[in-house]
Amino acid sequence: MFSVLSYGRLVTRAVIGGLSQTDSRDYSLVTARCGFEKDFRKGILKKGMCYGDDACFIARHRSADVLGVADGVGGWRDYGVDPSQFSGTLMKTCERLVKEGRFVPSNPVGVLTSSYYELLQNKVPLLGSSTACIVVLDRRSHRLHTANLGDSGFLVVRGGEVVHRSDEQQHYFNTPFQLSIAPPEAEGAVLSDSPDAADSSSFDVQLGDIILTATDGLFDNMPEHMILQELKKLKKTNYESIQQTARSIAEQAHVLAYDPNYMSPFAQFACDNGLNVRGGKPDDITVLLSIVAEYTD
Repeated sequence: MFSVLSYGRLVTRAVIGGLSQTDSRDYSLVTARCGFEKDFRKGILKKGMCYGDDACFIARHRSADVLGVADGVGGWRDYGVDPSQFSGTLMKTCERLVKEGRFVPSNPVGVLTSSYYELLQNKVPLLGSSTACIVVLDRRSHRLHTANLGDSGFLVVRGGEVVHRSDEQQHYFNTPFQLSIAPPEAEGAVLSDSPDAADSSSFDVQLGDIILTATDGLFDNMPEHMILQELKKLKKTNYESIQQTARSIAEQAHVLAYDPNYMSPFAQFACDNGLNVRGGKPDDITVLLSIVAEYTD
């Protein structure tokens, strides 16, 4: 079983590989999502668009399409805290702010900042930590604006090649940058980064560009060349094709995560840091797969 939701019209006018741009046309994202929980409960989606401790959102506003993924830090479970509550609430807050128009498309860090500070001001403390990645397509300017904090991320593919990719942010091995809320007695002892520390970028996109946004459960288990091989199978831009490819990528990463003989990107990174590690990395996996298309109401 799997869970995939799609956004956008069934028929788009984009053709993979890119079409000539016309300034008068607005762009949009046609997006599908798929994910798996770490503990094999495949495709079970918690309330709030969460796969395990991962969370995501897909929102539309008249000026932009906005996507986000977050990965709750599992270590909080040792202290009786559900890690999915922090990541899920963060993403739901981002989604609400976008739908209410309380954001600037060119400033995705602002969306992350506003959401985080809302969590800080909750009357009932919400404890936890999370990475986060926000992707915004400005329909009129045809520019993609991104903010990435930690080891979730995105890549943009054009003509079968990666033309943009987010930079991973790590304090040290397997310790990504993260937003955190700790109990008062633990403040200063819990790793916590500012939303302003997010790596941000802005660049033009073209019709037919493929945007893959995902948590580290994907990138730790599938190297770039494997992801590109799967994306090459995406020949159409309708819902069914995007769903099928999103599912294929998530499923392959999920299988590799439990292969003890596979030299995964995570295992290679561990070896680079002096650790004798082999195999995949069991983890929650969230994949958002988007194609840039001409906007239609």
